[in-house]
Amino acid sequence: MPVNLSAPDARALHPIAGLRIGTAMAGVRKANRRDLVVFALDEGAAAAGVFTSNRFCAAPVQVCREHLAGEGGAAIRALVINTGNANAGTGADGLARARRSCAALAAQMKLQPQQVLPFSTGVIMEVLPVDRIEAALPQLLAALRPADGTAWAEAAEGIMTTDTRPKAASRRVEIGGQAVHVTGISKGAGMIRPDMATMLGFVATDAVVAPALLRTLLREAADRSFNRITIDGDMSTNDSFVLMATQRAGHAPITSLDSAEGRALAEAVFAVSEQLAQAIVRDGEGATKFITVQVQGGRSVAECRQAAYAVAHSPLVKTAFFASDPNLGRILAAVGYAGIADLDQGLIDLFLDDVHVVRAGGRHPEYREEMGQRVMKQSEITIRVDLHRGAAEARVWTCDLSHDYVSINADYRS
Repeated sequence: MPVNLSAPDARALHPIAGLRIGTAMAGVRKANRRDLVVFALDEGAAAAGVFTSNRFCAAPVQVCREHLAGEGGAAIRALVINTGNANAGTGADGLARARRSCAALAAQMKLQPQQVLPFSTGVIMEVLPVDRIEAALPQLLAALRPADGTAWAEAAEGIMTTDTRPKAASRRVEIGGQAVHVTGISKGAGMIRPDMATMLGFVATDAVVAPALLRTLLREAADRSFNRITIDGDMSTNDSFVLMATQRAGHAPITSLDSAEGRALAEAVFAVSEQLAQAIVRDGEGATKFITVQVQGGRSVAECRQAAYAVAHSPLVKTAFFASDPNLGRILAAVGYAGIADLDQGLIDLFLDDVHVVRAGGRHPEYREEMGQRVMKQSEITIRVDLHRGAAEARVWTCDLSHDYVSINADYRS
């Protein structure tokens, strides 16, 4: 069961003017389930994307990069997303099929193929059944509707793989006297590791913002959210995060993210992205606990993140938390092998929530195992490590590792 995560309430998801969403059952892998989603952007909208750094990236990732680089000089007007098949590890044929899906949708919408971004998620190294996608496009386009809460909720369901809950988030802010909305969805529960972007994520706003600023905002949002999570340390071939701005809110254009208007928009985008990222961890395959790893007192944010990820990726740490076993020396070991060459172990403090476990590199004299176990039995836990070597800090989110994780992934293709 997911950790304190419910399905989104469509009534709480703000509509985005200038965007339409459609879903369909194409039978990409399984019948009778939503597995195909289209986002249709009105003319004048802008889009930006960041993608996996896995060198064996999927065909749709390669095509998205080409189209966002401006080949053909056309602005992005549509996104097409399928679940059930990743179209990764499929070579030249996979690229041809990804491009064919773009061309088929473009023909139906009277666009250029370069104006379409394709996304796929699911099983790797299987041929994408693009004929099923093409056959479902008329049904999909007939289902297009303004991006209201129900449309967002259906889209969140339509991109799921091993997720047990659809994931969506929304915020409303006021900019220049106008209401501005930010709404997004994500999917992911396994093969989750940071370094952009650890899943599929789609966030849209009706704000009026320059495309160049949108790219900057997207990169910072990814770094504050999706690049701070890990479930199993496996980086996907298909990770993608897209930010769209429809330019329909009616306020004066935002020309700087350092302005009051820019900061208001950024905080809303960051909040939505962070909620979506945390939802992925809360729905981690077999997860029973949501764990925040906070490392402070570093000389740089980079070394704090390095130590935090060493803890968050450790199977020994994660299995100890699943069992509520206060074998907390495993955390110290992970910090020690994180790669901080001149780390002084004699300075390190370790806390579990309010429990001081380690002081100056050794067991705190007042710490007792039942104190650690009390915290570890909670569904939400914070591990705090103080390196005492500087003023930098970083935070990442992870989950425990249970028997169910093995079962889910052993049976994934069944």
